[in-house]
Amino acid sequence: MTDSNLPQGRDSLTEDMLWRGLIQDSTGLDELRPLLDAGPATFYVGFDPTAPSLHVGHLMQVLTARRLQLAGHRPLLLVGGATGQIGDPKESAERTLNSPEVVAGWVERIREQLSPFVTYSGENAAQLVNNLDWTGEMSVVEFLRDVGKHFPVNKMLAREVVKARLETGISFTEFSYQLLQANDFFELHRRHGCQLQYGGSDQWGNITAGVDYVRRRGAGPVQAFVTPLVTKADGTKFGKTEGGSIWLDPQMTSPYAFYQFWVNADDRDVSRYLRYFSFRSREELEELEKATAERPQARLAQRALAEELTTLVHGEREMAQAVAASQALFGRGSLDELAPETLRAALTEAGLVHLDELPDVAGLLKESGLVPSMKEARRVIAEGGAYVNNTRISEVDATVSADDLLHGRYLVLRRGKRSFAGVELRG
Repeated sequence: MTDSNLPQGRDSLTEDMLWRGLIQDSTGLDELRPLLDAGPATFYVGFDPTAPSLHVGHLMQVLTARRLQLAGHRPLLLVGGATGQIGDPKESAERTLNSPEVVAGWVERIREQLSPFVTYSGENAAQLVNNLDWTGEMSVVEFLRDVGKHFPVNKMLAREVVKARLETGISFTEFSYQLLQANDFFELHRRHGCQLQYGGSDQWGNITAGVDYVRRRGAGPVQAFVTPLVTKADGTKFGKTEGGSIWLDPQMTSPYAFYQFWVNADDRDVSRYLRYFSFRSREELEELEKATAERPQARLAQRALAEELTTLVHGEREMAQAVAASQALFGRGSLDELAPETLRAALTEAGLVHLDELPDVAGLLKESGLVPSMKEARRVIAEGGAYVNNTRISEVDATVSADDLLHGRYLVLRRGKRSFAGVELRG
């Protein structure tokens, strides 16, 4: 698997990843650099099934795997059928344990979600692995003798997340999570020749424990690095909106909502997000950053990022529909060309009200929440600021009929240039 956007000439893979900010800490750049730049190396990254879908917070790890494979390295994508039943300790409280059956179902869903981002053919073909395959076979005695013997408790107690939980309490189950993850690195090294692990910076303690454990078992050497946690400039959590998490599953977050999440990225964040997630070259990104600085109102960087990531996650067709919906809702395209599922997703994001019958246009504006009262609705219509399906309404007593409904059930209402809402007729 190769790609024309790989760093060529000026930057090595390591230098390109450092420029993008993808390497926050490592077991040593002097050791990591020849592994990344010479290759090919087998690496692994893990995903615990704690929900039925991955979310945009996982994209850092997913797309870094893609980036490394494009550079010639071989990915092992681990979905934690075992560790997902245990749970990495949180600083706040004990995790709720999900049943083995629920975890197994989520494992399969996440395996399917990971598949489009890498290729499973060629010399550096990716492989999906499940740590339940080796952990599930291990007896308690084997675990304590073969794994636990190599972990000094004083070092485990020194972990920040463990120290934070000592006063409120931490179960042996979560305390032992580090041993399970460390054993994953050893087993992947033994079974597949894995030389490198990476993950988010919150996993640094677990990852370095794995590096040390491989050494203590007389294997290796192996290397590791961690990516930074993705943050937002306004202090809110990355990947969260008022509606909740932004999931990769289109049934949980529509492709339109996914696209809008990136289009609405803060100007202070978007250049950083482009470096993290985009596969454009350094030169292209620097040109885009410059153009965005000169014309911030055009949101060139946000649109480029939204189009690239929506295509990667949901495909070209869904990306095109999301772009078309964004334009059509604001009067710059045809609403009739939008698929019903795309139109409904867009209106749900804006605010979709459900009615049993259609009042006049003034009533629709009020029912949709675009105006606070009928008096205000009539004023907006009289001043030429009301639109139904992108058609300006000029009569204060104007009505709509079933013939006006898009796909037989939807109306798009707009007040002015940027405030819009949707109506869905029940039945």
